[in-house]
Amino acid sequence: MVAANIKGPTIAALARANKKDIDSARQALEKAERARIHTFIATSDIHLEHKLKMSRVQVLAQAQESVRYAKQFINDIEFSAEDASRSDWDFLCQIYSAVIAAGATTINVPDTVGYTTPAEFGALIKYLRENVTNIDKAIISVHCHDDLGMAVANSLAAVANGAMQVECTINGLGERAGNAALEELVMALNTRKEYYRAATNIDTKQIYRASRLVSTLTGIVIPPNKAVVGDNAFAHESGIHQHGVLNNSLTYEIMQPESIGISRNAIVLGKHSGRHAFEERLKHLGYDLDSQAINNLFVQFKDLADRKKMVFDRDIEALISVKKTHIAEWYRLIYHTVVSSNKTVATASVQLSSGDKVIEQASCGDGPVDAIFKAVEKAVGFEVGLQDYQLKAVTAGEDALGEATVWVERDGRVFSGRGLSTDVIEASAKAYINAINKMLAVCDIPESGQGEGVI
Repeated sequence: MVAANIKGPTIAALARANKKDIDSARQALEKAERARIHTFIATSDIHLEHKLKMSRVQVLAQAQESVRYAKQFINDIEFSAEDASRSDWDFLCQIYSAVIAAGATTINVPDTVGYTTPAEFGALIKYLRENVTNIDKAIISVHCHDDLGMAVANSLAAVANGAMQVECTINGLGERAGNAALEELVMALNTRKEYYRAATNIDTKQIYRASRLVSTLTGIVIPPNKAVVGDNAFAHESGIHQHGVLNNSLTYEIMQPESIGISRNAIVLGKHSGRHAFEERLKHLGYDLDSQAINNLFVQFKDLADRKKMVFDRDIEALISVKKTHIAEWYRLIYHTVVSSNKTVATASVQLSSGDKVIEQASCGDGPVDAIFKAVEKAVGFEVGLQDYQLKAVTAGEDALGEATVWVERDGRVFSGRGLSTDVIEASAKAYINAINKMLAVCDIPESGQGEGVI
């Protein structure tokens, strides 16, 4: 699906160094405009002895054979030596030279367990450039993990020593402690271009919105002190710093918030703002939406403006991110009521719509959120396991828009849901229903729709 629909970038499919995996990767890439097969095998002695049970000679032969096999189908072949940072350097030179001869066009050097340091990793890349005899026929790539908090630093050290491709993720998401963060790498290369002398074709003004969208899709909150995209990245609390920034922002800001898509021109909208003002604000924020999408968002904006005195850019961005993650609504919240105090058991009732049916149910719980979750479960007719629940304010103020995120589990699969409202209980209910709708999109749940309370 990704290969068929995404045009422009190269779409890579990962495969272990065996024919079965490579065949699966080839099939997944059949409709790709620009395709790459990325095959890998471990090269460190600890992996050879305890995981692969193979000798270096066997690994070398399998790596060559896999690259040759993949090359029959696609010209663009990437090879990774898994756990390269803990591998013997001379063996790495031997295996990289062999796979390049077999047809690899990119050789990837992973710090699989986040073990290395910038000085070591930079030296390794330099060593490979100087000792892999046919290195001029391939691009050097790196893939760094953040177990010791050095993924970005290690990647930059690699670039400084000749790496031309960096594998990274938005917000640094990834296995264990994550991967090198794209936004940090791009802005480091952009801000210190005179040092690294390496440029990307990335439109940096899309970084902030991309970061927020990924956070929304995954349900993983961005820490406020996160470099580049955190809420505090451009905040100045110290009086000395504030004075300097007011006189000249370059005194304490090495990059401008506008460079990653954050606008300082924060016009506040309200219930008297019209569609034209709303559309102009969307354009200023960088969103190119069709008329129907704007109309739909404007309805939600007016509903929000009736609840809030002021609607900020972050509120608008939150509404847009919800629309971008829209899925089929098996169930939709019509209304809810909650009764809760420190002297009584919390009770909640909900009314949901499902197609042409309206379902009403009530339940008790350990607090208002638990009560409303149980009422929703009774209405849909099945239970799910709540794995995690988070609540945060999108903007400041007593009438702030609340953002609830839940993770629920069913049959070993976890689904996230998100809800927005100035009423945090309503936001929580919407998030729970959103997660259930996602679940129903992929799971066959026989008891779904069998809940009582149809009116």
